[in-house]
Amino acid sequence: MRAIFLDRDGILNAAVVRQGRPHPPGAAATLEILPGVEDACRRLRNAGFLLVCVTNQPDIARGTTTRSAVDAINAALGASLGIRNFVVCPHDDADRCDCRKPLPGMLLAAAAEHAIDLPGSVMVGDRWRDVAAGRAAGCRTVFVDHGYAEERPSRPDFICRGLAEAAEWIIAGMAWREGEQPMTVAERVKIFADGADIQGIAALARNPVIKGFTTNPTLMRAAGVTDYLQFARAVLSIERSRPISFEVFADEPDEMHRQAILLSGLSANVYVKIPVTNTRGESCAALIRSLVAEGVRLNVTALLTLPQVLTVADALRDSAHAFISVFAGRIADTGRDPLPVMQGALDIIGRQHELELIWASPREVYNIYQAAAIGCHAITVSSDLLMKLNLGGKDLDEFSLETVRMFHADAAAAGYRLSDANG
Repeated sequence: MRAIFLDRDGILNAAVVRQGRPHPPGAAATLEILPGVEDACRRLRNAGFLLVCVTNQPDIARGTTTRSAVDAINAALGASLGIRNFVVCPHDDADRCDCRKPLPGMLLAAAAEHAIDLPGSVMVGDRWRDVAAGRAAGCRTVFVDHGYAEERPSRPDFICRGLAEAAEWIIAGMAWREGEQPMTVAERVKIFADGADIQGIAALARNPVIKGFTTNPTLMRAAGVTDYLQFARAVLSIERSRPISFEVFADEPDEMHRQAILLSGLSANVYVKIPVTNTRGESCAALIRSLVAEGVRLNVTALLTLPQVLTVADALRDSAHAFISVFAGRIADTGRDPLPVMQGALDIIGRQHELELIWASPREVYNIYQAAAIGCHAITVSSDLLMKLNLGGKDLDEFSLETVRMFHADAAAAGYRLSDANG
């Protein structure tokens, strides 16, 4: 079993910062859970990780708090966040124990109790002691940088600003450990992250498995984007090498052309998304040919049929490089098997080495395996699907048991009760 080892103060709840150094809250009544933590814990649990809080509480040894006060805070966190496993070191440095971080004693004890795969696990903390303990235990490490006035950690695997961002990195990245099934899939099909959340894009840009990025006006609107160029420039400030697709939103060819030239000029890694037709069903083939002649890199989108693929491939025949996005997920939404269309599209564009086929709008993780199996060049993957990639090859009996435990833990965390009908 994989685990996420979580420091407590500054990771789950707000720390009390005095003279640039963090301290725990004094009591459960003053506990403040940090923004985004509840959702991050839920996502990590749903991704199959065991959550274990490992916390130094030397104020117990110093006599400035009690074990019962610490346990009360832990109980409040556990009820709110669904964390059942808390390991506490009550000692100070003078006690010379083997559990106080930076020593790995708490992590090793939890690993022995729960049969935790330490190399497949992650330690998340906001102090150098947390990172050192994680490294000593053989885990990956995440440093949440709050800018404390103290020693910084040595060589964490990832640096971020909070548990929400850490969870994004863990879920997207831990699926790709060498030797696991998703690694083989990622070697056979390019994973393009599909979304419009700037923080999510920034986190995924640190993942070398992500080979490109795509977005569209619908995703942008859902993410609250109001200024298209400002958004595009923000994305390009994060990623300047891997391909990024931005879509025109006009309906007339001349305005589509103007928007395409503008977007293309933002960066050499921009691919401009042109729809296969406008809203009146009129082909954009002539526009595509014109833009190809002007050297614009294109991602022609919203294709669902093989005749459309034939038309677009012909319009792109003089392109240096281009993508064709066939919306396999929308084909499946109509009750049709998308595989014959995707295989037929590969046969069509296979004669044009400058073209790559994107399996667009996947509906489930299995689509990634299907895309890899038929030799599709790339697939767009949403954050929801990225969260599930680490499940590849998972034992189904174990997965069943984890599902039962998840339901039980969530019901307990919600405090559900069923009283007698007469009560």
